[in-house]
Amino acid sequence: MKCWVRRPGALRVETIDGRLLASTTKINNSKDTLFISGNRKPWMLPPAMTNPVKDGQGFVVRRPEALYGEPAYGSGRFAAALDPVELAGERPVPLEKPYANVAEIENITEVQHHGRTAIQAVLTANHSYVPLFPAAPLLYPGRTVVRIDVETAVCVASQSLDGDTAGAGHSMILLGIDEYMLDDLFEEVSMGLTDVRAHIPWDLGPAS
Repeated sequence: MKCWVRRPGALRVETIDGRLLASTTKINNSKDTLFISGNRKPWMLPPAMTNPVKDGQGFVVRRPEALYGEPAYGSGRFAAALDPVELAGERPVPLEKPYANVAEIENITEVQHHGRTAIQAVLTANHSYVPLFPAAPLLYPGRTVVRIDVETAVCVASQSLDGDTAGAGHSMILLGIDEYMLDDLFEEVSMGLTDVRAHIPWDLGPAS
């Protein structure tokens, strides 16, 4: 499959030969109804407007509460892979408490994934591991190899190593980052917009 994602909520999914499988619609509709829903979620800031807590090496150790979430398709594994916070948790855990992290980490290495730098490790889920989508966890029973793209933090690959699920997992290739995309990709009815990236020919006719 090929996917186009425009965060926070736009997704288009096609087969390799270009057949449309799914697309979010009504991305430009009014959001007024959200603000009378009676809960605090609509008032939370988008992630881009918050600052995570980082350590001296620049690694995030705590991310603030915000309106996180990725567009989902199918089982939810795609959304979980785009924001794989379930592999680390959102905050530090007490050092004196054994197995308090969501997973035990081994064999950390730097690898290349289709031309992009990634970090690969073997993770074993602890009792505190809670997948974003219970039907589509990134970590399987036993050990799971996971691969995280360094630039985007997307979980580009995972593979179960043990038990009945051995060999299961996912793999994706990032073809572009922060590219311009028309609203037409995510609208139910095309607005006939012009893709300004494409050359527009001008037929001036013969010179007089």
